[in-house]
Parts: sequence; structure tokens; C-alpha cells
Amino acid sequence: MLKSCRASLAALTLLLAAASPVHAQEKTGLKPGFVLKPGTARIVLMRPSIKVGAQSTGGMFEPNADWTDQAKENLAAALSKAHTGLGNSVVAYAEPIGGNPAKVAEYQELFGAVASSVIEYQFFRGNRLPTKKRKDQFEWSLGPDVRTLPGLDKADYALFITTEDHFGSTGRKVLQLFAAMANVGVTAGVHKGFAGLVDLRTGELVWLNADMQMGGDVRDAPGADKRVRQLLEGFPGKPVEIASATATAPAATPTH
Repeated sequence: MLKSCRASLAALTLLLAAASPVHAQEKTGLKPGFVLKPGTARIVLMRPSIKVGAQSTGGMFEPNADWTDQAKENLAAALSKAHTGLGNSVVAYAEPIGGNPAKVAEYQELFGAVASSVIEYQFFRGNRLPTKKRKDQFEWSLGPDVRTLPGLDKADYALFITTEDHFGSTGRKVLQLFAAMANVGVTAGVHKGFAGLVDLRTGELVWLNADMQMGGDVRDAPGADKRVRQLLEGFPGKPVEIASATATAPAATPTH
């Protein structure tokens, strides 16, 4: 019994030593001088990259096919509803017959890698690269060849979206409790998302919204709606939403 307890304690110590706290990382980047006027552009929404699964006790990602299918269905419906509020024509990507799905997948992965680099090396001052230090600088690209993807020849911009959710397992949550007692930061769950607009004439990333601690459970419809609202917050050319007078006006004081 004592030997077993010691082994468990040793395993827990290793997990705590490997754990690192995750802080809120919500940032938006816009290419200086870029303006997207409402009603002037045709935007293609690329097929979103969606990963959903569990987070093991040790923090490993364990894919869950059922959760992923639910998320794809819910996010597709939420994005379809959001199209009309973006100020420009937005159509879902339709890969033509004889297209190149492998190449499309490569660009989806490339977008995720570029978005992660923007977060790591520009959004946070401590890690900024020497070439990304200027506050008014935002120079990132997927390369000009992105415009050669089949089905994008009549579009002005491509909208890429990536979401990834690791729902903390029971073991992970127990570890989190023990870690808190040891004053070590351990998160139970990962919920991150990126949305980026790419100029198809140049391949430049002209807008990026990234959040490493997103809200909304993508496995249900209300949660997916919340996730999409967060992903598209601050989208260029999106009309400003003004609350109605009845919703914002103070209640009248009754008179006697």
C-alpha cells in the first residue's frame, strides 16, 4: 500500500512539474491602413478546421469523433446565420469537381500555424521578434499562391477559421485541485480559436482575431453561436451594432 501511494505521489509530482499556467490571450490584429468598406467585397469562408476531444490527466489531447461531428454541425449553422451581419458578400467554400482537397487542407494548417506565430511573436511584447516590435506593424502572409486554390478565382478575400477544444477529463480536474493546493497553475481544458481574413490578391493576412480561452461549448447550438460571435468580433466592414432605444433607455419613474 505504502509503495503504491509513493508511486502515485511521484507521478503526481511529475505532472505538476510539467504543468504550466495558461493565461487569457485575446488579441486582434489589423494591417495598418486596411479598410474594408461594406458592400465592396466577395469573401469565401473556407471550411473551418474543427478539433474536439478530451484532455487526459497528463494534458494529452484525445480526439472524440462524436463531439467533433456535433461541433461541425453546430458551427456550420452558426456561421450561416452570421454571414448576413458581416457587411459584405460571404459564401461558403465549394470545392469544384476535380479540386485539390489536400492542398486546401495544407492552407488550413498553414493558417493555424501563422495565427499561432502572430500570437506568440507579435501580440505579446515579451516574445516579440525584432521585426515585429513596432506597434503599428502587422505583416504576415500565407503566400501569394493561396489565390490558386480551386474555387477562389472570383473572390477578393478568404476567411479562415480554426477552433480547438479539449474538455478536461475527470482525472485532469482532480489534478487541477491537487495543483491548486500546491500553488501550481494547471488548467482543465483548452478552448482556443482563430479567425483571419486573407487578401487573395497578395496572400497577406489583413485581419486576425485570436483567443486562447474562448467561451461557448461547441457541442451544443447556443454554445456554437457564442463561439462564432467571439471569433468574428471586430470583423472589418462589419456594421456597428447599436442597441435599441427601448433596451438602453432607463425605466421611467412612476408618478403619483
